[in-house]
Amino acid sequence: MSQIIGALTLLVADYDQAISFFTQGLGFVLLEDSQLEEPGKPGKRWVRVAPQGAAGTALLLARAATPAQQAAIGQQGGGRVLLFLETDDFWGDYQRMQAFGVHFCERPRHEPYGTVVVFEDISGNRWDLLQRTAAN
Repeated sequence: MSQIIGALTLLVADYDQAISFFTQGLGFVLLEDSQLEEPGKPGKRWVRVAPQGAAGTALLLARAATPAQQAAIGQQGGGRVLLFLETDDFWGDYQRMQAFGVHFCERPRHEPYGTVVVFEDISGNRWDLLQRTAAN
């Protein structure tokens, strides 16, 4: 038996702003942006993004539709790092993200497992940008 996690839902306030952040700021690819026809839910879309060359898990960007969902925007990790973006070009990605205006919570640091920095996405969720050392 083989299984993968195909997508993780990330709550956002606005589809287009989130698409811009992930594609331009993080260098992700827009995999899908489809209108969903649901009675009583105008403007609902199915939006998936993923890192360049990723084979597997994508992010499903879901516009918050209820007060409870709106309150959860940016809090999906409860203040902890929620997602880990692994790269083979830490400094190139870091510089591109800086140029786009991504908010970094700290300065990059070297750890035994690799080079890492914590940043926030467009909604305020915390991520690690990580380039592992060869041994890891």
